[in-house]
Formats: sequence, C-alpha cells, structure tokens
Amino acid sequence: MISKKHKIFNFILIVIPWLSVLFLDKPTIKRYSVSSVLIAIYETISHIYGKKKKYWKFYDKRRSFIRDEFPFDIGPYVPISMWILKYTYGNFKKFVLVNVIFNAFFAFIFIPVLEKLKILRLNRLNHLQFFIYIHYKAYLLYGVQYLYDKLKGRISLNF
Repeated sequence: MISKKHKIFNFILIVIPWLSVLFLDKPTIKRYSVSSVLIAIYETISHIYGKKKKYWKFYDKRRSFIRDEFPFDIGPYVPISMWILKYTYGNFKKFVLVNVIFNAFFAFIFIPVLEKLKILRLNRLNHLQFFIYIHYKAYLLYGVQYLYDKLKGRISLNF
C-alpha cells in the first residue's frame, strides 16, 4: 500500500518539473526534447536494472516500478535535461559543472532527505556510487545532443 506522503511526493516529483517547461520557448523544446527523451528512456532502463540489482529500496510494501522508480523517470529527467542543455550546451565545462552540482545535490542532499522521510533508501550503493550512477548519464545526454545537432547541421561548441 502506498503511503500518503509517497503519493504527494510522486505528484510533486512529476508536476513541478513539467510546469517549468511552460517557461521554455518552443525552439528550445524542439531542439532539446529528442535527446532529453532518449536519456529518460535510457534512465528508465537503468532504473529497471537498478531495481533488479537492489541498489535502493522503497519503504512502502508491495513494491511497484510504476509507483516507485518510474515517477523519477517521467518527472524530472526530461524537463531538467532541457533546462540544463538550454543554458549550458555549447560550453562543455559549464555543462559538466552544472551537472556535477545537480547530481551531487541529488545524491548527497536529496537522497538523505528521502531516507529521513522514509520514502526510499540506498541499499547496495553508497552516496558516492549513486552519484556516479546518475552522473555518467550527463555525458550521454551531451553526446546524443551533439549527434542530433550534427545531423541537423548546427554545431558550434566551445571546449
């Protein structure tokens, strides 16, 4: 049975990031949505693998991928990826720095809060390993966007 706080958490996790997309212009959404969605799909596959390997545990009984991990995939990944790409794409160092900050916040601050709220806890990973688990996908995001722009003929990168 899902707890009330878990329902509220899932609702907030999905709705707030998607509401932020209202503040993105159409060309930004069009340009960065393909790579963001592909990374979200990859992240969903990673979560299926992580669940199987028991990298984390949700406190609610009757575990459900749709209720537990999937809100993380459909909630923040696509909108946050579009925002990060909008403000950092073309400057790889800035992209890496912003992703390190976001991923460190998630792994070292947000996850402990979720543990205290008894929503989820890390199981077979420590916080540093979890940071690496989520951070490497940033490079995939950048690479996919680079390839997409190369196919579209609009490359201008500053390393």
